[in-house]
Amino acid sequence: MILQTPNLSPKNTCVMVTGGAGFIGSAVIRRLVADGYGKIVNVDLLTYAGNLESLIEESKYPGYVFEKADIRDSALMDELITRYEPNAIMHLAAESHVDRSIDGPGAFVSTNISGTYNLLEAVRAYNQKTCEGVKTSIRFHHISTDEVYGSLEQQGLFTEDSPYQPNSPYSATKAAADHLVRAWGETFGLDFVLSNCSNNYGPYQYPEKLIPVIIQRALSEDAIPVYGRGENIRDWLFVDDHARALVLIMSQGESGRTYNVGGDSERTNIAVVEELCRVLDEICPRESNKPYADLIEFTSDRPGHDYRYAIDASRIRTELGWCPQQSFETGLRQTVKWYLANPDWVSAVGGFRAAGERRGLGVKN
Repeated sequence: MILQTPNLSPKNTCVMVTGGAGFIGSAVIRRLVADGYGKIVNVDLLTYAGNLESLIEESKYPGYVFEKADIRDSALMDELITRYEPNAIMHLAAESHVDRSIDGPGAFVSTNISGTYNLLEAVRAYNQKTCEGVKTSIRFHHISTDEVYGSLEQQGLFTEDSPYQPNSPYSATKAAADHLVRAWGETFGLDFVLSNCSNNYGPYQYPEKLIPVIIQRALSEDAIPVYGRGENIRDWLFVDDHARALVLIMSQGESGRTYNVGGDSERTNIAVVEELCRVLDEICPRESNKPYADLIEFTSDRPGHDYRYAIDASRIRTELGWCPQQSFETGLRQTVKWYLANPDWVSAVGGFRAAGERRGLGVKN
């Protein structure tokens, strides 16, 4: 039997966010602050993709606390959960870059699988100590990816009932974590919800992912790399829309249920690159007045590159009333403007160097 977490108003709720200094995690914390949650505990190891520069204003919020901690440290996870007594945990801490997982899968197994296991066991121990005779539980929200479902052909959409068929070390470890969470719910009564999202983009994204890489390469007048012929298709989701969905799922989602979150914005990679070049041409033209698209350079594809991902988000629309507020065009323009206005942030997180590195060739670290 799954134990149910009691409904609490935001001001009386403590939410622990693992990976809260990362791209999606920081957007979630900004959303929690905007919604007035009483206590927000940011647990992050501050690896290369986590940076407190993304939460300067939020750090001033009276209910915000930061804990530098590694989810692979089981004793520390026990201690933090006992100390803060969260009503919910939003688990985003993960190694998340597919190319890095190809070059060095060990870190993904350690963090994404073992780290999730440590958190689940810490929650189970806490529930057993504090909930004896009372059917309450910390709610555990695992934030996952559509990549666990594998690859689609030209037609069809991923639904919450799609079979798992991960094709990269990254997606395999996220799939394993999803299964662990579900098993802890079915076996130990954990109150859990799962969410699987499509490709996120927006401000504060570490510059190793496609859109910020293109921006940084273009502004540096460097070749803009596109894998293969750029024909792989992704569904794009603006990060602030995703953060709204995640807080909604955490607070109102049905226990034991999975929710897919997508942006209804399918694009081939080459279409994304070309649209981004057009936006840059308009907002920040090159000194030569040549189009940025002249910098596009097709490169060798990465191993096991899934052809297409596309999300059916009808469940969260119907059951929780969520829908994306940004189209791809409006979200992309916001993103470009943010990166142009925040070169200091890009520099502080090592973005210029990251945008110039090629990974995902299967070279063992």
